[in-house]
Amino acid sequence: MQDDLRSEQIAIDLSDSDPSEWLAEIEAMGEERGYFEPLGGRHSAILTDEGTTLVVTFETIDDIRATLPDQMPMGWELVRENGWSNLCLLAHEDSWFRDRTVFGYFDRLVEDGFFEEFERVVFYGAGMCGYAAAAFSVVAPDVTVIAVQPQATLDPTRTEWDRRFPKMRRTRFSDRYGFAPDMVEVADSVFVLYDPEITEDAMHAALFNGDNVHHIRSRWLGSDMARALWEMGVTRELVELAADGALTETACYTALRARRDHITYLRRLLARVENTERMRLVQMLSKNVLSRRRIRRFKRSLAKAEQALEALQTP
Repeated sequence: MQDDLRSEQIAIDLSDSDPSEWLAEIEAMGEERGYFEPLGGRHSAILTDEGTTLVVTFETIDDIRATLPDQMPMGWELVRENGWSNLCLLAHEDSWFRDRTVFGYFDRLVEDGFFEEFERVVFYGAGMCGYAAAAFSVVAPDVTVIAVQPQATLDPTRTEWDRRFPKMRRTRFSDRYGFAPDMVEVADSVFVLYDPEITEDAMHAALFNGDNVHHIRSRWLGSDMARALWEMGVTRELVELAADGALTETACYTALRARRDHITYLRRLLARVENTERMRLVQMLSKNVLSRRRIRRFKRSLAKAEQALEALQTP
């Protein structure tokens, strides 16, 4: 079946389809993989039933179609080469998965002992999906959670300071599966990745605490961290390590060394150093990058830095 799933992904191009056509194609492919189950009108669940390791991914239609070249769920790609199972919870809109049909679906999985059938379970999500990965992880024993830039909650009584999502202010976050930091207390380990330069993300991350929580500071990856991690191959590496029971803080930071070759990160780092007007650091950074890659932006910065340093030495 694994070979069939691989060829299926290669054969179908969904890039020109509209959202309804895209979802219809995904539903058909989901049925072949295990099952596709609509959860009300705003969410769907897609099971790829392959192996004894389960990767649960929370994704949105918009993110899949905007980020992934083949417009297939990220979870399918993450398990494709390993023979693992994937449960993809798909949001059709920005809902933060706050829907009673989603609650009921997880309740049913627990009642059926679904998660107990697997030797290892990993929950992954980013942004609102990171919130969901943390909030719903309470259903699975000994789970590892990887949450990229998650919100702890959008309950205004707890996070009045986060005004980025005004349309969600009337959504209830105080009932079941509501406050994500409480829901991860029984997880085996929780890895919260965030950019400390984004104040709101850092404040949400601080609400996650406990001996099982690991804060992974990923400076200068910006608000679109999830896409950057995917492009660098870091997402896959972290999930694979988690699935092997080998994910640690050290392993996270080792994987994040891939930033050194990521253009967006390097440009943000250069801009930050230039803003400090520390020309020696600009020179060192530019030379380091140019020794590995020929990027015009860094060539110009090196020339300006060396010119400034030379002027300082001229009597």
